[in-house]
Amino acid sequence: MTTVGIVGAGIAGLHLGLALRAADVPVTLYADRPFDELAAGPLLNTVAHHHPLLERERALGVHHWPAAEFGYRAHHHWIGGLRFTGRFTHPSCAVDHRLYLPRLAEDLAARGGHVEVREAGPRDLGALARRHELLVVASGRGALSGLFPRRPEHSPHDAPRRLVCAGLYTGIAPAEPAAVTIGVAPGQGELLEIPLVSRHGRVTALLFENVPGGDLAVLNELSPAEDPALFRKTVVEKLHEHHPATAERLLGDFALTDPRDLLQGAVTPAVREDFLPLGDDRFALALGDAHVVVDPVMGQGANIAAYSAAAVAAEIAAETVYDEVFCRRVARAREEVLLGASAWTNLVLDPPPWLGELWRGLADDPRRADEFTDNFDHPDRQWRALATRRRVRAFLDGS
Repeated sequence: MTTVGIVGAGIAGLHLGLALRAADVPVTLYADRPFDELAAGPLLNTVAHHHPLLERERALGVHHWPAAEFGYRAHHHWIGGLRFTGRFTHPSCAVDHRLYLPRLAEDLAARGGHVEVREAGPRDLGALARRHELLVVASGRGALSGLFPRRPEHSPHDAPRRLVCAGLYTGIAPAEPAAVTIGVAPGQGELLEIPLVSRHGRVTALLFENVPGGDLAVLNELSPAEDPALFRKTVVEKLHEHHPATAERLLGDFALTDPRDLLQGAVTPAVREDFLPLGDDRFALALGDAHVVVDPVMGQGANIAAYSAAAVAAEIAAETVYDEVFCRRVARAREEVLLGASAWTNLVLDPPPWLGELWRGLADDPRRADEFTDNFDHPDRQWRALATRRRVRAFLDGS
C-alpha cells in the first residue's frame, strides 16, 4: 500500500494530508513542534484565504469558519492619490493560523492520519524516505531552508524587497463595506488591513510592507514588549503620514492585542526546484514554502500552498510509481498557477513605470476593478493580464 510522509505541518502539509486521507492513502505528518505549543506561540502570519482555497476546505470538510459569516467581499485600494474599490464574486476569509492549523491537525488525526512531532533536517530525509513510497517536504524554514535549489530564471531577488511588520489590533472602525484595504505609499511600501478571526475574536490585522531604508522601516526596529507606548505612538504617526485610508478610522482605544501578536521579519521571494533525488530511486517532492515563497504583499502564499497540495494529492492518487517521471509530471501540473503568483507578486514589489496606467484605469472603470480583484482568486489569470504594458492596456480595454 502507498504511504506518504509529509515533513512540515503548515497549510500545505495539512491540506495534502487531508486530501490523501480522503483518498484513503496512509499519511504520516512530521511536525517540528506540538500544535498546542504553536497555538500559544507568536503570530505566524496574517494570510487571507481566497475562494478556491475555501472551496477546497469545503470539499475536505474543514471549512470551520464559514466565509458567509466571517469573510469579506471587497478590496479597497488607496494608491497615491487614487481611491477605488473592487468586489469579489465570492467572499474571502482570514483566520489566525494559530487557530486554523491545530484544528486541521485534529481533523487529520481523526481521519486516520498519523502526526509525529520530531525535528527533521536534511540528514534525516533519506531515513524518512525509506519509510514511505513518497516523501514530501512542505517546510522551507529552519534546517530545511534552501534544501531545494533556486531556479534563478524565476527568482530575481537574492534579498528581501520589503520588511514585514504584521500585527493584530483593536480600535479600528471597519471599512464599509467590510473589506481588505490595500494602501500603497509610493517609495515607502504597502499596508494591507485585513479583518481577521483570532483568539481574541474579530480583530484587524495590519500588515506593513516597508521598503528597507524608508521612513516606515522604523516599525521593524521597535518592540511593543519593551516600550508599548512608543510602539503604539509610532504606528499611529506612520499611519497618518503614509496610510490615511486606515488612519481615518482609528479609534481612541487603538492598540496591539498582545506583544505575541506581532510578527517582524522579511521574506526573500524564490522559486525552487520541484524535487530532489535522495538515492535508491527515491525523491523528495517540494511543497509550500519549500517550493515557492512569495512576499505576502499580494496575499498569495497560503492560497498557492493549498492549490499545490491539491494538485500533488491528485497526482499521487492517480499514480503507483513515485519516481522522477512522476515528479516531473507534478511539476507540469502546478507550474502555471505557482509561477503566475510569483511573477505577479514580484511585479508589484518592483513596479515598472507603466503600472501607474493600470491603477488609473482601474480607478476609472469599476468593472475592471472588480475583475482585477476577482483575479486574486486566480494568480495565473492575473499574471496573464498584467505581465506587460501591452497586456495591461488590453485588459483595461476589455480585449
